[in-house]
Amino acid sequence: MQSEKSIALHTLGCKLNFSETSTLGRMIEKDGFVRKDFDESADIYVINTCSVTENADKECRQLVRRIQKQNSDAVIVITGCYAQLKPREIAEIPGVDLVLGAAEKFNLSNHLKDFSKGDATKICSCDIAEVTDFNSSFSVTDRTRTFLKVQDGCDYSCSFCTIPMARGKSRSNTIENVVKQATHIAEQGVKEIVLTGVNLGDFGIIDGQRTTDFHALCKKLDKVEGISRFRISSIEPNLLTDDIIKLVAESNKFMPHFHIPLQSGSNTILGLMRRRYKRELYAEKIATIKQLIPDCAIGVDVIVGFPAESDQEFQETFEFLHNLDISYLHVFTYSERNNTKAIDIKPVIPVHIRNERNKILRNLSYQKMQYFRASQCGRQRTVLFEQEDRNGMMEGYTDNYIRITTPFRAEWVNQEVSWLIQ
Repeated sequence: MQSEKSIALHTLGCKLNFSETSTLGRMIEKDGFVRKDFDESADIYVINTCSVTENADKECRQLVRRIQKQNSDAVIVITGCYAQLKPREIAEIPGVDLVLGAAEKFNLSNHLKDFSKGDATKICSCDIAEVTDFNSSFSVTDRTRTFLKVQDGCDYSCSFCTIPMARGKSRSNTIENVVKQATHIAEQGVKEIVLTGVNLGDFGIIDGQRTTDFHALCKKLDKVEGISRFRISSIEPNLLTDDIIKLVAESNKFMPHFHIPLQSGSNTILGLMRRRYKRELYAEKIATIKQLIPDCAIGVDVIVGFPAESDQEFQETFEFLHNLDISYLHVFTYSERNNTKAIDIKPVIPVHIRNERNKILRNLSYQKMQYFRASQCGRQRTVLFEQEDRNGMMEGYTDNYIRITTPFRAEWVNQEVSWLIQ
């Protein structure tokens, strides 16, 4: 009986993947499957993969081996970006039974209804150009935050990135649907929604045509009752308009927190990366934010060891970031990805140098975060505490994304608490 089948899901990668896995979980439960934790024994295991870096590919393989040791009779399903990019490579991994590309991810239940473990791995995939539907997703777990997907795909062609090949063209939900989902999420008692997408700032393309923009969406969400916090997960600097910054500055719901990918502080490297801005524009955006929202947290993505990145160009990046009024860094070591333009750029930076540069910027990130926190000392900020009891402790984040850890108090779970930063 289908109702007797148990299934466990696991997410690799970004918040967008997390929202989609959560939605898949709700869908399969409605179809009669019994949901299990990934560490438990189950009839079916589903891994929703990422393929931004080589490590994500390796982690997928490691999980498959772990499942086989735990339950050799289980059906193993791989979906997500890695499955779309390299379905045949995945099919050759011992133990994998079913590979679902981007168009089939949300048809998971249909694929599993009559599926039985056999000798040959089944691949259900199509050319990414045929993937044009927008599948709405949001996460609902025991956390106080929900990740709400409002946009998918990307029309950019950054030379290091495989995401357009894995996710397809830029497409969005309608503002009306997003507002309905936000209202529904509020009814579940969730206080904070994190807006997610592949290229979030490009929100507004429906059926290949631009019908609206991200600023218009934010204006509507700002009026949704029941949600006290919205966060913008990550937005390209060239798409972060002054109108969006002003809205966040004036809003009581949109948190004073931006995450803005930079990738390099060298204009030469930005050009090789095919980014759509120069460092001067990035600096202008940071200055505008800090002028309008002085206490705003600003996170930055940066890639080290990109092909042809000389010591001098890395130093440009370091000094640029050192002088910027930012709060923390997410540092990525460049990883070669097949079928990208960057793979043909020379010279290749040795791995040990990439790792050294990563360490330097992670140290800078620590210093930036310490400085930002120190700048907030003595100020009252609002903290939303999360549900987990971690050995008698609980965690939460201030509106401007400072993590607070304190002894667990049940009455503070999913509550906003005024907190003196120390």
